[in-house]
Amino acid sequence: MSLSEELDRLGALHDRGQLSDEEFVAAKARVLRGEAPGVGPPALQAINALRRSRDDRWLGGVCGGIARVTGVQSWIWRLMFTLLAICAGTGVLVYLLMWILVPTDPPPSTPGSHPQAPSAVPSGS
Repeated sequence: MSLSEELDRLGALHDRGQLSDEEFVAAKARVLRGEAPGVGPPALQAINALRRSRDDRWLGGVCGGIARVTGVQSWIWRLMFTLLAICAGTGVLVYLLMWILVPTDPPPSTPGSHPQAPSAVPSGS
């Protein structure tokens, strides 16, 4: 839906009395900022922050990554995937797809971990 159509729709709701003045102003501001209705920025940030864990992993790190984003312990996610795997095998399919599609955490960067060019050693003759 285009921006003008969305604003027209909000105006129609306001004219019919389904939106109060405060609700209309807040909804109009959200539309003008470009926020998608129904999906707030925290949800999008959580999805974009999803990475497979390098530290908390048994197989691919999927459960550890989901645990970090959701705040639920990783053993609970492992149990849920196991139960889904037992019930019609959907847990295996979802886990494999996430293993393939979700990127891995970047390696930790420490000050001394960057590879340096070998120093020039003078050859002795």
